[in-house]
Amino acid sequence: MIFRMFESLVDAFRDPEEGMPPQTVWRFYGFYLKQVWKVLLIACVVGLAAALVDVSLLGFLGQIVDLARNPGRHFFQDHALQLVGMGLIALILRPLLIGLHDLLINQAIAPSLTNRIRWQNHRYVIRQSLSFFQNDFAGRIANRIMQTGSSLRESAVQIVDAIWYVLVYTGSALVMFAHADAWLMLPLLIWLALYVATLAWFVPRTKHRSWQASEARSKLMGRIVDGYSNIQTLKLFGHTRREEAYVAEAIDGQVAAIQRMTRLTTAMDVTINLLNGVLIVATSGLALWLWSRGQVTVGAIALATGLVIRINNMSGWIMWVVNGIFENIGTVQDGIQTIAQPRSVQDMPGAPPAQVSRGAIRFEDVHFHYGQRGGVISGLDLVIRPGEKIGLVGPSGAGKSTLVNLLLRMYDLESGRVLVDDQDVARVQQDSLRSQIGVVTQDTSLLHRSIRDNLIYGRPEASEAEIAEAVRKARADEFIPRLVDGEGRRGYEALVGERGVKLSGGQRQRIAIARVLLKNAPVLILDEATSALDSDAEAAIQESLESLMEGKTVIAIAHRLSTIARMDRLVVMEQGRIIESGSHAELIDRGGLYARLWQRQTGGFVVAEEAPG
Repeated sequence: MIFRMFESLVDAFRDPEEGMPPQTVWRFYGFYLKQVWKVLLIACVVGLAAALVDVSLLGFLGQIVDLARNPGRHFFQDHALQLVGMGLIALILRPLLIGLHDLLINQAIAPSLTNRIRWQNHRYVIRQSLSFFQNDFAGRIANRIMQTGSSLRESAVQIVDAIWYVLVYTGSALVMFAHADAWLMLPLLIWLALYVATLAWFVPRTKHRSWQASEARSKLMGRIVDGYSNIQTLKLFGHTRREEAYVAEAIDGQVAAIQRMTRLTTAMDVTINLLNGVLIVATSGLALWLWSRGQVTVGAIALATGLVIRINNMSGWIMWVVNGIFENIGTVQDGIQTIAQPRSVQDMPGAPPAQVSRGAIRFEDVHFHYGQRGGVISGLDLVIRPGEKIGLVGPSGAGKSTLVNLLLRMYDLESGRVLVDDQDVARVQQDSLRSQIGVVTQDTSLLHRSIRDNLIYGRPEASEAEIAEAVRKARADEFIPRLVDGEGRRGYEALVGERGVKLSGGQRQRIAIARVLLKNAPVLILDEATSALDSDAEAAIQESLESLMEGKTVIAIAHRLSTIARMDRLVVMEQGRIIESGSHAELIDRGGLYARLWQRQTGGFVVAEEAPG
């Protein structure tokens, strides 16, 4: 019960504030820590109390030594109240405070704050544009999301603990030494100045090298995950040794970065231990000298020696804590580079959801170059009537797939407009727009989940009967019942592997078609939708595709021209422009690019320029 009470203090799934996380380290910390400031404040107060109790026990030690020098006949009777008080503090108060501190840190803060940071960072990053993910390793992005949460939480907790122990122990020691004899303060004050100077010199350098080590670790993770994600390509080309060398280079870089960091750590450790040795010898020697002159008691010697030994142990702990804090700050700083990036494609403030019913599409003077100086799409105009079915034709690089991505608003235009049912796609909510456009792509990628989970991605509320009907229409019922994964799950419950690698290309394509059948969106995009199917399989589901297209506005891209020849209209693109438009028969009679492509395909060959665009 008590564990649950503390575990409920911090909600791991609190919705984040809107907008980009701060890009500076301290504001980034503040952005997340202010969400749990009450729990952190309580932990801070409890930590202060626990540190004060620890120091008071050392003070009691000095008192006991002085009392024991002249015990008297009724020692326990004379000092019963004082001794009982010491015992209660040691037996009850100290364990209670330490237990409360552990509950706050281990139950309230450690699991929930760490995962709240991960959750909020993930929610922000997953809404990044397509280009954001195309420009980085998926493994490195995931690694930074995971590491940033734990490093931020751990360094924040370490700071809270370290501050109180430093202030309480050094402050209390100075007060107690001054009470015994002011001269006892001198070695501690000199040590404190040298200790702070040592940390001031080493810590910034450690922070920088920790950031370099974290960057090297993220790079290594990205390379390893990239190899695993493309394992089939690696094996097909027989480049295992090349891949080993690629990863070895990153490991070598990380080893070098860690070595540079640990050199500083070792040097700081040696320096601090040397200072600590001087502190113990100087304080103990001074206390003995003062005792020999009758200026302090034996209890003061015990107190001074006990305190400096405790400070010695604490200083080593503080050194490692400070080193850990800045190592974690370096990791957070590395994570900020990925997490705190502006979204290039964002919904406008107050953007309404898209309302698509007819499926009218219009491209008006569209310009888009992927940041290049020219090419791709230049001044394109195209009107697609509601329910019209068009085929996009053209050589590789003509801009066909780019045009589809602009309709889906995967990228923002440089100029011009794209309208769906007279709604500018840049002024409506992205998710609502895409939810009303069904897409089957050439490179079908399935989630590493069950067949059922992949199917209902099209419509999560779909009934079993609707799922079965979509599967039947896509001719996927021929293989789904026979599927078995490595853990014995069968049929709809079988997992498909990362990106669907446990299925053949044709099987993945049929699952994708069934998924879009379930979605039943008014606008349909077929980007080489049957490219992974053999002629028999394509013929088998052609009826299903025609059923799928019925009553919808369709944009189909295919280099096997026979699959789109029956479309209402064919639009021929070259170098980002529309150069021909008309029916199959009209374009053949015109004798232009489409006629030449058709002739080459029906003549039994397809040249390189006709690869998928």
